[in-house]
Amino acid sequence: METPVIVAIDGPSGTGKSSTSKAVAAKLGLAYLDTGAQYRAMTWWMLNNGVDVTDPAEVALAAGKPQIVSGTDPAAPVISVDGQDVSAPIRTQQVTSAVSAVSAVPEVRGRLVELQRAAAAGAARGIVVEGRDIGTTVLPDATLKIYLTASEEARAARRNGELKGKEAVGLAATREALAKRDAADSGRRTSPLAKADDAVEVDTTELTLDQVVERIVTLIGERAAR
Repeated sequence: METPVIVAIDGPSGTGKSSTSKAVAAKLGLAYLDTGAQYRAMTWWMLNNGVDVTDPAEVALAAGKPQIVSGTDPAAPVISVDGQDVSAPIRTQQVTSAVSAVSAVPEVRGRLVELQRAAAAGAARGIVVEGRDIGTTVLPDATLKIYLTASEEARAARRNGELKGKEAVGLAATREALAKRDAADSGRRTSPLAKADDAVEVDTTELTLDQVVERIVTLIGERAAR
């Protein structure tokens, strides 16, 4: 592709966003950005620095303090906060439980959207960006917008498969947690989780990862050729 291609992949948890986005980026030699990891990193920092994550005003005041750096290599998408690799600790249940509240604060979203747009602008060949408001807010002029969906059962099973050790919970509890997260993300006033009007919806319930990736790669080729 002669001009940089920007692919926005949105959707709720458990639809395969991360696996799909990394695989598409790797297949096409593009950069990759997990915006959800940035919100988790911000939340992790807040929790570890005594910020009351239930107080939007306190979160807003602290939003500009942590230095968050995201790697864009799909093979090793590390993320650091103030120079510390937090790729593992941001995936704990404690962070998961608090991230919706933190990400709903406009000052947090404003700070991270700046980082996300800068990453996209700096990707020489192009980038695949995954999140919940990429096609609607962060990169509204993306080359291709994808909205991934899946049944509640499939999403809960996938999410449960990601949880290990003390973080593991029952399928019913996982389904309930996903529903709560969906409601919070879809109902927030600033950049809610939503499908962009011009996004292509892909239901991953009955598809393998390879099938999803091939479909998106084909769509990218068609858009890039226009």
